[in-house]
Amino acid sequence: MRHFLSLFDVSDDELKRIFELARQLKARLKSDVREPILQGKVAGLLFEKPSLRTRVSFEAGMAQLGGSSLFLGEDVGWGKREAPQDFSRVIGQYLDVIVCRAKSHEKVETLAKYASSVIINGLTDLCHPCQALADLLTIEEEFGMLAGKKLAFIGDGNNVSRSLALACAKTEMTFAIAAPKGYEIDSEFLELIEKHSPGAKIEQTTDPAEAASGACAIYTDVWASMGQEAEQAKREADFADFQVNGKLMSAAEKDAIFLHCLPAKRGQEVTDEVMDCPTSRIVEQAGNRMHAQKGLLVWLLTEAVDKISVE
Repeated sequence: MRHFLSLFDVSDDELKRIFELARQLKARLKSDVREPILQGKVAGLLFEKPSLRTRVSFEAGMAQLGGSSLFLGEDVGWGKREAPQDFSRVIGQYLDVIVCRAKSHEKVETLAKYASSVIINGLTDLCHPCQALADLLTIEEEFGMLAGKKLAFIGDGNNVSRSLALACAKTEMTFAIAAPKGYEIDSEFLELIEKHSPGAKIEQTTDPAEAASGACAIYTDVWASMGQEAEQAKREADFADFQVNGKLMSAAEKDAIFLHCLPAKRGQEVTDEVMDCPTSRIVEQAGNRMHAQKGLLVWLLTEAVDKISVE
């Protein structure tokens, strides 16, 4: 049994296989072919945080694959009414896979330690690996390949940017992040990436234009994530010079696309002009959450994945 708590949990070849499955399943759906590959499988969506894309994409994806899903909100008492190990051992008996959206990465690790179900990280404070799968699938669809490309992230060294940095390292991409001093990706995580993917090309700068130079995609996220509302005013001041606008997009490659994990705060981290421009791929990116996660679910839950192909 395998878990997917971060991209450290899959090899480079396994990541390629997940992308391959995602492409195949997306093509099948486009042809209105929906095979019950996961018939009888049940997913539990265990969420501590509100969600649109993560919840709906996993629920729809499981349904399209012939499985079913249960939404498990705060009322189930995860980490509140009983010891974490007791909760994990019990819930694991009911479900084939549990998708967790948690405030603390440690809670997901505890669940994986004690539950007998496959565990997928749907978002934690440390990383957001499912988002990174969708992001790179979107870039690959646009440019046909990942190796040798450069992705620029303008914003906080947060869970999204950490997963992107690792995803780029695993696919031979260059990852550049522009963040104010004090908001960069922590050195401990970068050391883990280097250990996992020696020679990883990761650049950190305080200059957005420098990060954008040569990039095929410009990516940003909100300046204050859920749980950081008290820091909103300070972060708005600190990130004032890190807005993605038309001028910054022009510093990237001529055909560069714009990405955002959403929800966005238009007029703050990104302008309306960029959000709605012809090279914005935010809608396709959000759609690819479902397709990438379907590839992941099939890879994790089905031993016969090699039998899946598109005619």
